[in-house]
Amino acid sequence: MDLIEQSATVRYTDTEGLPDALRGADALFLYDFLSRALADAWHAADRLRWVHVASAGVDSVMFPELRDSDVVLTNSRGVFDSAIAEYVLGLVIAFAKDFAGSLRLQQQRTWQHRETERVAGTSALVVGTGPIGRAIASLLRAVGMRVAGAGRRARSDDPDFGTVVSSQELTQHLGDYDVVVAVAPLTSQTRGMFDADAFAAMRPGARFVNVGRGELMVTDDLISALRSGHLSGAALDVFEQEPLPQDSPLWNMENVLISAHMSGDFVGWRNALVEVFTDNFARWRDGREFRNVVDKHLGYVPSTN
Repeated sequence: MDLIEQSATVRYTDTEGLPDALRGADALFLYDFLSRALADAWHAADRLRWVHVASAGVDSVMFPELRDSDVVLTNSRGVFDSAIAEYVLGLVIAFAKDFAGSLRLQQQRTWQHRETERVAGTSALVVGTGPIGRAIASLLRAVGMRVAGAGRRARSDDPDFGTVVSSQELTQHLGDYDVVVAVAPLTSQTRGMFDADAFAAMRPGARFVNVGRGELMVTDDLISALRSGHLSGAALDVFEQEPLPQDSPLWNMENVLISAHMSGDFVGWRNALVEVFTDNFARWRDGREFRNVVDKHLGYVPSTN
């Protein structure tokens, strides 16, 4: 932030101090991207013109007053694409090669020869066709998987996915894939899209990976699909409630891999987030166009931006 501090008055604050810090402020860098404090402090935003969120998802600030205002909203699209794609590839391989099972046997000092699955030749549907979804598709295809996408508009000529099916018709297509990866932005249309009907529509023995938002899935419905054996596994980096409650059945399920909302958090990610903001600040100061302008009614950055 040194470069910005040389040309602007910078106030650092927490949730409690946000209303006071907002008064007279032209811009807000919402570094705590999960914070929902801005809605409660909005009354103090008497001169705010720009809000930047330190994440790709902006659901934490999609309250009506901001959405309907003239305040520009930008995000940190592009920072996490490759890291999350690598994480998803690792999860797919971890399931196929049963790394969790090998670790359990190692801890028991048990020598047990097993056969594992091939990844090449299997299929994946990536639900969410933004930059992160495209990076995921690229890596999964590189190991021999057949990959398609699900997005707002169906098409057969997408440069990265080839085939993209409509998210509105998702249940009609889920049964065609071995792995389903959720990375869609959280909007009113996508909230709870992976419910009992969606899980039932998935191929028996399929696996579900969520690196998008926990609210994309109905957790109890996922647990039921795993317990019944209809799904053979799930890898979850995000949850409806975070941290995941200690009494959640997911903790004790051997066919579930859990991580603490960290799929994109590579070494150096904090600096990378600030660099996106400082670049946009320089653009703003010089009268140039922002990068990563969010369409506040869609809830994400359109692919043309």
